[in-house]
Amino acid sequence: MLNKKIKAYLKENNVDYDVVKHSPAYTAAEIASAAHIRGKELAKTVMVKVDGKLAMVIEPANIKVDLGALQELIGAKNVTLARESEFEQNFPECETGAQPPFGQLWDVDVYEDERVKLSAEDDIAFNAGNHSELIKMKYKDFEQLVKPKHLHLG
Repeated sequence: MLNKKIKAYLKENNVDYDVVKHSPAYTAAEIASAAHIRGKELAKTVMVKVDGKLAMVIEPANIKVDLGALQELIGAKNVTLARESEFEQNFPECETGAQPPFGQLWDVDVYEDERVKLSAEDDIAFNAGNHSELIKMKYKDFEQLVKPKHLHLG
């Protein structure tokens, strides 16, 4: 069930969305298959550390994050994938590895690969804070709500 913090946040911002339930899944490919959605509609949240500070990178589900490109584009000295042990305590409302890309809820910067918008067409879907639900909404609503920093990572 969609957690209270995320549900309240979406309601407070008058965002229309659907919750897509699926059997428990952990990888982007498994999630797309379990939810019966096209992989290109699914955006994944990848947790990284930028000069020691947590950040989120939003990528199309079928794309691997290019940490070198991210580091260069944002002018960071060091960008690494964050280990679960480095971020799980920051998202107590979420199952580890299922954070939705609402960085502003947890004071985390959000970087978005421009390919997300190109892949999303009208809608975007992403983890809802657990491993058995997705949030699906209009991309334009997502962009207005999250205000991610758009980057050309590909």
